[in-house]
Amino acid sequence: MIRNPDWWRGAVIYQVYPRSFYDSNGDGIGDLPGVTAKLDYIASLNVDGIWLSPFFTSPMKDFGYDVADYRNVDPIFGTLEDFDSLIAEAHERGLKIMIDQVLSHSSDQHPWFVESRTSRDNPKADWYVWADPKPDGTVPNNWLSVFGGPAWSWDSRRKQYYMHNFLASQPDLNFHNPEVQDQVLSDVKFWLDRGVDGFRLDAINFCFHDRKLRDNPPSQSVAEGSIGVRQENPYAYQLHKHDKTQPENLDFLRRLRALLDQYPGTTTVGEIGDDHSLQTMADYTSGGNKLHMAYSFDLLTEQHGADFFRKTINTIEDKLTDGWPCWAIGNHDVTRVSTRWGARSEQQLKAYMAMLLTLRGSVCIYQGEELGLSEAELDYEDLVDPYGINFWPEYKGRDGCRTPMVWHHQETHGGFSNVRPWLPVYDDHYDAAVTVQHDEDNSVLEAYRAFLAWRREQTVLLKGDIHFLKAPKNSLVYTRSYRGETLVIALNLSERPVTLKMPGATPLTGTPDFVGGQWHGQELQLGAWGVDIARG
Repeated sequence: MIRNPDWWRGAVIYQVYPRSFYDSNGDGIGDLPGVTAKLDYIASLNVDGIWLSPFFTSPMKDFGYDVADYRNVDPIFGTLEDFDSLIAEAHERGLKIMIDQVLSHSSDQHPWFVESRTSRDNPKADWYVWADPKPDGTVPNNWLSVFGGPAWSWDSRRKQYYMHNFLASQPDLNFHNPEVQDQVLSDVKFWLDRGVDGFRLDAINFCFHDRKLRDNPPSQSVAEGSIGVRQENPYAYQLHKHDKTQPENLDFLRRLRALLDQYPGTTTVGEIGDDHSLQTMADYTSGGNKLHMAYSFDLLTEQHGADFFRKTINTIEDKLTDGWPCWAIGNHDVTRVSTRWGARSEQQLKAYMAMLLTLRGSVCIYQGEELGLSEAELDYEDLVDPYGINFWPEYKGRDGCRTPMVWHHQETHGGFSNVRPWLPVYDDHYDAAVTVQHDEDNSVLEAYRAFLAWRREQTVLLKGDIHFLKAPKNSLVYTRSYRGETLVIALNLSERPVTLKMPGATPLTGTPDFVGGQWHGQELQLGAWGVDIARG
C-alpha cells in the first residue's frame, strides 16, 4: 500500500549528474556507489527525491544521453547491483529515485541501429527514421540538428539518410512503428519492476516526426521556451512545426501513463523544448492521463526579473488548467543560475530560492545550486561537450555547469576524487564547498536546508493555488491559498529597498532566519533582495 501516491505534487527533486557528483573508485568519474555514499548529504537538504541523469551503457558521445543498452549500467558508473543498492539505501532514508529516460533516440552503437543500418529489409529496418535523398543527392528536407547542421546523416550501406535531432551518433527512433513503442515501454517497465519511483523524460516532445517529412517554415522570432540562441545556432531560425511535437505523441503518452498507473506512487516529469512550450506543457499534462508534470526552458534562459517571472508564471497558470508544473532554474544543460542571472550576493541567491520554492508546482534543484555555485570558466582544451566544441567561442557548451561537486575546500580536487577528474574543479568553487558552508548560519546551503525543512510542513505551499497581487517595480507579491489558509509571499528582486502595502496581511513567525522585513502597520519594508512571508 503506497502511503501517498501523489507524493510528487509539490515535491522537491534533487538532480544528480552522476559523473560529477562523487568518485568512489578513483577513476576521476563519479559513479552510482558515489551517489549512495552521499545519500545522507542529500537527505540533509530535506528534499523528497533524487533525479539521476543517465547512467546506462553508452559510448558517452553525449555523456549518457546516447544509450546503447536501456537495461544496463555503464561500467564507469557501476553495476545493476550498485543501482539496486542505491534504491534500497535511498528508500531507507525516505528518498524517492527518478531516473532519466531518453526515449526519442538511441546511440548509433545500440544493437537496434547496428541492425537497422545493414539493409532496408532487416527486422529492425523501420525502427529508425530513414529517408531517400532528393534527386540531387541532398538531404530529404530542411530539418536541423539542435547541435548544429542538418538533422540528417548519410549511411552508405542503406544509401539513405537517417534522422538525428541531436548528434549524428544519436539516431532518432521511429515511433510511428508500433514495435518501437512496445519495446520502449518494455524497457520502462524493466526499471519500474526494479523499484524506481519515476522518470524524468528527456526531450519527450521529440518522439514523433511528420510522416510526410515536410520542410519547417522559417521562424520570425525566437518564441518562449524554444531551444537555441538565434545569433549562434541556426536551429532557432526555424519554426519547428514538423520535426517534433506531433499530435501522435499524445497517444503514446497515454500508453506510457497507463503503464505507470499499474505502479501506484510512480510519476513522470517531461522536459519540453518547443517553440510553444507552455501550450505543449498544458497539452502533455492535462486530463490526468498523460504526463504527471512537465517543465520547459522558460526559467532556464538568461531572461529574469520580476516582470518576466510574473508573466511566465501567469501564462503557465492560464494554460495548464488541470495540469501540474515542475519548476527549475538550473540543470545540466544551461549556465548555472548564479551566473546566468547575475547574482552578486548570497541574499540574491536566497531570494531566487524563495521564489522557486513558493511557486505552485513541484521543483527540481540541480546539484551545486544549493551551494550557489557559479558557472565554471574552462579553457577550450578542457572542453569535452560536443555542443560547446561546435559553437566555440560564442557558445562554450554545457561543461561549465557540469564540473565536479566541491565537497571539501582543503582536499585535492575538492574531495570529489583523488585523481584528476574528467572535468577540472573550478578554483572559485572551493570557497563554496560543502565543508565551508555546513553549519554556517548565513550560508546558501543552510538557507536551503532550513527553507526546505520549513516548506515541507506548509501544506498550503505544497497544494495551494497561486494569485499575483499588485506590487512595485522589481518586486513580486503573490498569495498561496489552500482550504482557508493563505500565505502572502513578498520578494524584492532588486538592490534597492522597497516598501510594500500589505493590507490584511500579518507577520508570520517560525520562518527561516533570512526571511523577514520591517513591518509598520500594513506596510512592509524589504531591503535589497529581501524576502518575507506573511499570513493572509
